[in-house]
Amino acid sequence: MSETIYVLNGPNLNMLGIREPEIYGDESLDDIAASLEGKAKSLDFELEIRQSNHEGHLIDWLHEAQNENAKAIILNAGALTHTSLGLYDAIRSIRTPVIEVHLSNPHARESYRHKSFVGMAAHGSIAGFGSFGYELALDAAKQL
Repeated sequence: MSETIYVLNGPNLNMLGIREPEIYGDESLDDIAASLEGKAKSLDFELEIRQSNHEGHLIDWLHEAQNENAKAIILNAGALTHTSLGLYDAIRSIRTPVIEVHLSNPHARESYRHKSFVGMAAHGSIAGFGSFGYELALDAAKQL
């Protein structure tokens, strides 16, 4: 039986491919999901891929992943990364490892993006590799 990895995406990631492609690339979230499915199959993972512009949905899904005994959670919280104590507390409250992913490198951008509440609670972080960061996160999940 395959293990499940939750891939959770936060605010505005539904706009990938349209929103600032010079920063976030020209792939849509559907494009990223399609490439991840192939990678996941090769690692014997099943994916539960979701996106929401609402913080509470992300928190509920973190709890759900814990309750469903997911192997790991890959989380790109978007801008909530830098502001959400709620996500920080939710990650700290579960045993399921969380791998933070960012398409761009927040540390090479505006100073307000340098602090990551998600990163402070996550098992690890991957940033700056574009959509390939999600694949790197799957490889990391396999090692957990």
